[in-house]
Amino acid sequence: MIDPTTSLMIRAAIAASTEIMAVYARDFTAVSKTDGSPVTEADQRAEAVILAHLAQSGIPVLGEESVAAGIIPALDGSFFVVDPLDGTKEFIKRNGEFTVNIALTDGGRPRSGVVLAPATGELFWGDADGASAARVVDGEVVDAQPIRVEPAGPLRIVASRSHGHEALAELCDTMQVERDVSVGSSLKFCLLARGDAQLYPRFTPTSEWDTAAGQAVLEAAGGVVWGLDGKPLTCGHRDKSFLNGFFLAAASESLGRKCLAEMQRLLA
Repeated sequence: MIDPTTSLMIRAAIAASTEIMAVYARDFTAVSKTDGSPVTEADQRAEAVILAHLAQSGIPVLGEESVAAGIIPALDGSFFVVDPLDGTKEFIKRNGEFTVNIALTDGGRPRSGVVLAPATGELFWGDADGASAARVVDGEVVDAQPIRVEPAGPLRIVASRSHGHEALAELCDTMQVERDVSVGSSLKFCLLARGDAQLYPRFTPTSEWDTAAGQAVLEAAGGVVWGLDGKPLTCGHRDKSFLNGFFLAAASESLGRKCLAEMQRLLA
């Protein structure tokens, strides 16, 4: 039995996925927002559907496109964090590596989250009951299985396909990374949660809606997501324009501490 709020987020993500794939199937255009990031009709249609679904909960929603339009709710309690189309650059490239991200926070911490890849139907969720992976077929969730991090074995790292940093190569050498897996959007967190990789260091900017759902999934699977202060990422920072600092995601606390020390050294 899936938690009712998690189930609501899954239904919202599936509905948004339908809107996204309808746009994906035809020609579309992208425009630049004030921060220079691209946005398409799919982003806007998906967020509208998600907001309609989540409205029944009565919980405020911090949504990427709503924030861009200047619509920011009160964030003094629990709230949803929504990226209706994470990986818009991947969507534009038509490589399939984009997701719908929905998280629910408590005290600013992502406590449950859903990540759905519309192009493949891959679905991940995490909450107090643990983390799971499944597929969405014809709008239905099938083949659900619990997932867990896999800290042991040769070190594999997930790096962003669209964002790089010169320190990443040195970190890989120092930590003796065997293989890097390049993938877009919040799927990076999900690969760690599923045991396909162990480390995701981030040296470039992200927003809270890019990370909240993936963080919830990974933490539910036994991993950690820390800022460079060694504390878990939190949401609702209006004073920072909802931007995260550099961070790391790891399959274990011990690996997280090792990566944190190396990132601090490289950035000193």
